[in-house]
Amino acid sequence: MPFDARAAKLLEAGQHFTISECPGLRMVATSQKRSWIYRYKSPLDGRMRQTKIGEWPAMSLASATVAWEKLREERGAGGDPGLAKRETKAREDATAAAEREQRALKDLTVAQVCNSYLVRHIELNRSAKGAAEVRRMFETMLGDTANLPAVDVTRSVAFDLIESFARIPVQAAKLRAEMGAAWDYALDAGRLPESAANWWRLIMRGKLRSKGRELQGMKVGTAKRVLSVAELRVLIPWLPNFPRLAEDVCTLYLWTMARGSEICAMEVEEIVEEADGLWWIVPKAKTKNHWREHAADFRVPLVGRAETVVRRRVALVKTGYLFVSNGEYGHVEQKTIGCTVWMRMPYSKTRPLYERARLPVERWAPHDLRRSSRTQLAAIGCPDEIAEVMLGHMKPGITGTYNLHEYDKEKRKWIMLLDQHLESLVRSGA
Repeated sequence: MPFDARAAKLLEAGQHFTISECPGLRMVATSQKRSWIYRYKSPLDGRMRQTKIGEWPAMSLASATVAWEKLREERGAGGDPGLAKRETKAREDATAAAEREQRALKDLTVAQVCNSYLVRHIELNRSAKGAAEVRRMFETMLGDTANLPAVDVTRSVAFDLIESFARIPVQAAKLRAEMGAAWDYALDAGRLPESAANWWRLIMRGKLRSKGRELQGMKVGTAKRVLSVAELRVLIPWLPNFPRLAEDVCTLYLWTMARGSEICAMEVEEIVEEADGLWWIVPKAKTKNHWREHAADFRVPLVGRAETVVRRRVALVKTGYLFVSNGEYGHVEQKTIGCTVWMRMPYSKTRPLYERARLPVERWAPHDLRRSSRTQLAAIGCPDEIAEVMLGHMKPGITGTYNLHEYDKEKRKWIMLLDQHLESLVRSGA
């Protein structure tokens, strides 16, 4: 039918009429608008298709006819005007999305890169304590760099931030490592453009090393402290001068060679009486090797003074942690024991008015007791392979993958020999 404006206005939703002078051109009505549509058979696959030309009355019949003529010519030339239009729109949408993504990447700040890495990776894969430490670093050490667009981080920007903490090299090295990991994570996830350089990995390599502690104005260096036989003869009998908590933990360091974090978090449920004696079974999840695929629970034989301490504390607490605390973790932390030891050093000026017994052996920390017992094991002839297993160290390389023997008999044999050796040092020093 010829176009009639009055008829177009009266069209109900879902109805249409064709324009007889223009084959395939029709007006289609919806509840909101009237649209010019070109309906045709595709020369590519013979299917009926349609494409929108415009809306009436914004587009008049004359304008619609001109547009219809172009589409008809395109179809006559073997093209599919509707398909071409959809492909063009898809390209335009993809281009617009890429531009939006580039703008978003450009606006991403250093703080946002770090927070994404923290929330999506660190907090899902590390302990609560480890994740809290990374969060603390990001919140307190980034300074003005946090608000800088991540794509604007140059080599000099990265260098200046890390170099500003060179006075505390261990902490600076940790920040550098976490920033490098955050950048790797953002690059892998496509949140940074592939052209963005990870300068954190490249700056100050090998230049952030601890120069060791300084005590009483004297450099003590980074050497690993091992108490001598003479010092152990003096220190072990002195341990009861500590509060009972510190005495028990230090005793377990010497008689089990376990890590302080494992000792402080010891639980009643981990203590097991077996045919050959008392065992402490540290769950893999609580060990330093928890992330290693072939790691297992850490089995520690309890003999001598270690057995005495553990039995006494199990009888006292009945269930839960052996070293109970009202703090955040429910058990005593390593640093508490370290502070207790420090306060009793002859040179400690902490709480000067507080009277306490002073240690006869200087310049050591609780972890040095673990190292000292390992050294005494070597002195009495324990093979390195067994001693390293007793420390909870993973066997290196392919051996650690295939040799999963737990050495229980060997552990108990040598821990009993270590017990006899330590007790002999105490008797010889009496």
